[in-house]
Amino acid sequence: MLGHRAIDHDGWRAVCPWPGPSFHEASRPFGTPITADELGKLDAHHWELYHIDEDFAETQDVAADNRGKLIEMISMWYVQAGKYDVLPIDSSGVQRAVVERPQVSAPRTGYVFRPGTQTLPMAVVPRVLNRPFSVTADVEIPSDGAEGVLICQGTNVGGWTFYMKDRRLHYAHNYVRRALYSVSSTEDVPGGRHELRFEFEPTGEPDIAHGKGMPGRAQLYIDRRPVGETDLPVTTPLMFNPGGMTCGANPGSAVTDDYEPPFRFNGTLHTVTVDLSGELITDHESEMRMHMARQ
Repeated sequence: MLGHRAIDHDGWRAVCPWPGPSFHEASRPFGTPITADELGKLDAHHWELYHIDEDFAETQDVAADNRGKLIEMISMWYVQAGKYDVLPIDSSGVQRAVVERPQVSAPRTGYVFRPGTQTLPMAVVPRVLNRPFSVTADVEIPSDGAEGVLICQGTNVGGWTFYMKDRRLHYAHNYVRRALYSVSSTEDVPGGRHELRFEFEPTGEPDIAHGKGMPGRAQLYIDRRPVGETDLPVTTPLMFNPGGMTCGANPGSAVTDDYEPPFRFNGTLHTVTVDLSGELITDHESEMRMHMARQ
């Protein structure tokens, strides 16, 4: 994995760490390429051997006293590496984390959600950070009003929520629990069937390396009429953790203190559509640090 090699067989484990025994002890940064010359030095001098049947915690490197077994294990590693297309050894970090990977579904910019389904994990939900996007809810409001979450993502430690309360339409962005930015409609949502919409319009560039996502203008619409807006000076830079997305409720800890979870929408919610047709801005080095922090 990323240049770090190991193999287990019959109670023994051989390990060849890269870029060093630990990141603290390594004289090279993470993602340093392994050259042919470096690979030769690693194979000659830096494999470790543990008899895990007797030393399951790998506290005693017995390579020096079991040279024959070590050579056997290294040879076995190369046989398996060749068999399963591991070679050539690739220790690159950032490049491998951000490279485009095959997806089960075709790329798309529109997602339609319906209430009553399970919370979707962050890995499969629309990626709304650092790009223009919109959220449109198709609802029917009873004559005496309705309230509840139309769609939300995240928790009280970071996320966003689009909801109705006190007959008004609301949006809130929880910036890693440091600040809460919100906007509310200037008028009530009347009874009947309506299109309720939130739009995020970028107003600047993100500073992801310093923990600041793209600033922008939050705008609310009822049946395509603007009914509220505010500026978000900063948004979440990379991810919400936990980052599950739920349609029609906010299970778990609430994104905002403005309501008590799960705050299920009690009108009729037909669909919520998330549109991501705007360009996504990324910071590859920060993305890499995020992936490594989750390992």
